[in-house]
Amino acid sequence: MPIRHIVLCKFRQDIPASAQQDLIGQIGALGAIDGIRFSHFASGRNVSEENLSNGLELGFSMEFANAADLNAYLIHPEHQKLGAALVAMLESGTDSICVFDMELNPSA
Repeated sequence: MPIRHIVLCKFRQDIPASAQQDLIGQIGALGAIDGIRFSHFASGRNVSEENLSNGLELGFSMEFANAADLNAYLIHPEHQKLGAALVAMLESGTDSICVFDMELNPSA
């Protein structure tokens, strides 16, 4: 079953938007690395007017064909390196990130 990997985060005030976008771009480029397979990468800033984002301001997502592909991505050294760089740029480290892996069930 396909899985959408969703990451929402809040960057430190001293991290320029260009640095944020550069890192997100590097994460998106991971899909071109041998051993990592995902599709439908997208990123963007929160534009909701509902005020329910808990301060999370930027997000990205990608789709994996199955749990095995997601797990291969999670343990890949390049993902580990960029994930650590992302957490280092966040306001409160891992307290400023939400990761949600959603099975895409068309009948739910």
